[in-house]
Amino acid sequence: MAQNFIEHVNVTVSNPERSAEMLIDLFDWHIRWNGKAQLGGDTIHVGNDRFYLAVYALKPGNEKLGHKKGVPLNHIGIVVDDLDEVERRVIARGLTPFSHGDYEPGRRFYFFDPDGIEFEIVSYG
Repeated sequence: MAQNFIEHVNVTVSNPERSAEMLIDLFDWHIRWNGKAQLGGDTIHVGNDRFYLAVYALKPGNEKLGHKKGVPLNHIGIVVDDLDEVERRVIARGLTPFSHGDYEPGRRFYFFDPDGIEFEIVSYG
């Protein structure tokens, strides 16, 4: 059987352009698709050729159809080659890394994006 993997995660954000810019800057990803989505919202797919994060904003007036921020999502884990470099980029964007850990199987830290979405950044190298 082929190895299964997560192709994408879709999260609601207040500003898809800002979120896409952050993801591109932090992880050297690119925009895979950009356009109108379900319920007239706007979505940008940001990632690499195998997977992506869909950053989605509801059409104004449809906010009641959205989900409460952070429920039930705890965090999004991203594996990187150079943890220190990504941390520098996080700080340069005015975001605050926290909960640094160095234990098997790798080093990690967390940060919240401007919408309060928590990211766990991990390096196994």
